[in-house]
Amino acid sequence: MSIKRIAILTGGGDVPGLNSVIKGVTYRASEAGIEVIGLRRGWEALTHVNLDDEQSVKRYVMPLNRENTRTVDRTGGTFLHSSRTNPSKMKSVAPHLTLTDFPSTQFTKRGNTSTVYDVSKQVLSNLSRLGVDYLVAIGGDDTLSYAATLDRLGVKIVAIPKTMDNDVRNTEYCIGFSTAISRAMDAIQRQRTTVGSHERIGVFRVFGRDAGYTSLYTAYVNSLRCAIPEYKFDLQKMVELLVRDKQNNPSNYSLVVLSEGAEWQGYEVQEYGEADAFGHRKKMNVGEAFSDELKKLSKEDTVVSDLTYDLRSGSPDFVDKMVALTFGNMAFDSILEGKTGLMAAISEGCYAMVAIPDPKLGPRKVEVDTMYNVERYRPNYAGKLGLPIFLTRA
Repeated sequence: MSIKRIAILTGGGDVPGLNSVIKGVTYRASEAGIEVIGLRRGWEALTHVNLDDEQSVKRYVMPLNRENTRTVDRTGGTFLHSSRTNPSKMKSVAPHLTLTDFPSTQFTKRGNTSTVYDVSKQVLSNLSRLGVDYLVAIGGDDTLSYAATLDRLGVKIVAIPKTMDNDVRNTEYCIGFSTAISRAMDAIQRQRTTVGSHERIGVFRVFGRDAGYTSLYTAYVNSLRCAIPEYKFDLQKMVELLVRDKQNNPSNYSLVVLSEGAEWQGYEVQEYGEADAFGHRKKMNVGEAFSDELKKLSKEDTVVSDLTYDLRSGSPDFVDKMVALTFGNMAFDSILEGKTGLMAAISEGCYAMVAIPDPKLGPRKVEVDTMYNVERYRPNYAGKLGLPIFLTRA
């Protein structure tokens, strides 16, 4: 197969390092005489672009070259922008399309009946009309779930995992994770002065809807108590541990970090707002809820900090930039070799190309038995000899 054109897209939340992938693929392709286009706003580009409308094409399709990608890796975010679009479950279709042209499904949730449409045939049509020989999809569980769909539909596709949650299956590392932990570590280190000055208990909320890697690893490098979605902790016990930590600290303060999806026995994280294209609603701040309970049980004052969005902003750190560049080059190598349905990954501490994860399996979870000390509510520091650098296997 002669490869003439590659398309790249980024979906879901932004993380530092995405632009390094885009630049890496574009530069390699230019050396091989292959054209590259960027699909702007993730999967929305392929569900909404009207290829007969010049303005629509300009909005959703961006030719990529060495000139316009030369400096993009110096910044965070995504040069191509993003969206949370699921072509398999669209609540509406682009104005130039007709709803009756697409298969629909009705479902009822919380007493409300909704209809969604699968516009995959439009996605396939647009890819064909754009002359795309290979698609590079960069994203987390949700974005890659549709990449798996396109793979089943015969699209030549390679994927690259990114998410601060680090919960994509088949890989031990996702782009954005290192920078998120570095940012959380720095933020907590700075806030020690404030929490300590007022002799309070500091409560930090970080990302982690379904998996507790961000909370666990932030706690690991900061020597903190933590809570993860995989284990419902005992509220009274956690409070007692934090009060004891405070009393044993010469500066008379203590700290805890909570995943956004963390829960204690008898409590479920509250959600609000309309569900996104992949069925996720926003979560209420578990840090505030925990702080309220802590005050009732201990009479201690708290400082609550929501670190979530700050962790994904700004430029990538060294690890994320290196991994992003390497993943991009691995993806391009796979394209040159005519491979498809693969995802760049780290497995057993080594770079590898693996199968795009099966969406039915859901996100990768923290192994509580080996990684989380359920008696002390903190990371397990023992038994690390022989493990890969990120202390977990895919």
